[in-house]
Amino acid sequence: MSGQRKDPLAFGLRGLLSLGELPYRMVMSHRNRGYDSGKTLIHHCGVPVISIGNLTTGGTGKTPLVSYIARYLRRKERRVAIVSRGYGAEAGEENDEAAELARALPDVPHIQDADRVEAARIAVEELETEVIIMDDGFQHRRLHRDLDIVVVDATNPFGYGHLLPRGLLREPLSSLKRAHAVVISRANLVDQVTLQSIRQTIAKHSPQAIVAEAVHAPSELLVWPDRSQPLSRLEGKAVALVSAIGNPEAFAATVRLCGAEIAAAKALPDHDAYSPDTVQSLVQWLRTLNNPSLDLVCTHKDLVKLQTDRLAQHDLLALLVDLRFIGGEAALQECIDACMNNAEQTEIA
Repeated sequence: MSGQRKDPLAFGLRGLLSLGELPYRMVMSHRNRGYDSGKTLIHHCGVPVISIGNLTTGGTGKTPLVSYIARYLRRKERRVAIVSRGYGAEAGEENDEAAELARALPDVPHIQDADRVEAARIAVEELETEVIIMDDGFQHRRLHRDLDIVVVDATNPFGYGHLLPRGLLREPLSSLKRAHAVVISRANLVDQVTLQSIRQTIAKHSPQAIVAEAVHAPSELLVWPDRSQPLSRLEGKAVALVSAIGNPEAFAATVRLCGAEIAAAKALPDHDAYSPDTVQSLVQWLRTLNNPSLDLVCTHKDLVKLQTDRLAQHDLLALLVDLRFIGGEAALQECIDACMNNAEQTEIA
C-alpha cells in the first residue's frame, strides 16, 4: 500500500487492489450524497453530540482524545456518555477501547452498540446524559452531530493517498470539509516540513476547521491489575514489544522516547482478542529470544485483554500515555464550549 516496495509482485498487488478502489469510491460518494442532500434521514437525540473520528483505518490516537474531551466536560460538571460501535468486542462484552476508557473515566458511562442512534437514545433517556461523545463517528452519519473532530495521525496522515482497498482512506480527502476541527496526533514523531505539509493539505480541504497538534506523552507503566511503575524503568533497557493496534510503528517510536532499546517486537492484527492459541504463540516467541531479563511492553489496550503481569518469565508492562497539546488547545476548547452554548440556546429557543 505504501508504494515502498518496487518489485514486480508488489506492483501487481497494488494493481489488483486498485481495481477495488473505484467501486468503493462510488459507494461512498453515493452514501454521502444521500446525507448531504437530506434524502437519507439523520436522527437527532436531543443533546449535543461531539463526534471524534478519522479518515483512515488503523490507530490514529482517537482514544486519548476521547478521554481528554470527556475529562474537560466533566470538569465543567456536564453529564457525559460515550457511545461507540464496540468493534472487536465479543458478544455481550466491551472491547479494548471501552476497557481502557473505563479505567481512565470511571464516572463516564460507555454504551457500545452497532446502532449508534439506539446507543444515544439509551444515554439520553435512561442515563440522563447532557452531552454525548461518539467515538469513531465521522463515517456514522445517521446520528446528528454538533461538532465533528477528525484525528489525523502525523506518522501516516492520509492513508497513502488512496481509498480502501488500495490505501487506508475510508473516505476521500474532500470529506474533510465536514470537519469543524482537526487534531494532528503524534505531531512530535515527524519533522516540521512534514507537519507543515499536513497542515497545508488540511487547509486545502477544510479551510474553516481549526487545527490543533498533540503528542502522546508517556505518563507511567502499569502492571496488571493496577500497580504503577515509573518510566525510568525503561531508560537504557532492552525490551520486547507486543501490540494489537492499528499503528505499531508509532507505539514503538513512543517506547523509544522513554529511552528503551527495542530488542524484538511482535505486531498482531488490530483488535486481536488474544485467544489462548495466540497467547501460547507469544510464549513460544518469547522463549526463542532466550533472554528472560527482557521486560515485555504493550499498550493499555493489550493489557486489558491479556490480564496478567507475566508471560514466559517476562514482566509485562503497559505503557500509559496522555494526550498533550503543543498547539491549538485553547481554540479546540473554545470550539467545544461554542458547541455546548449553541445547543443550549437552541433548546431555550
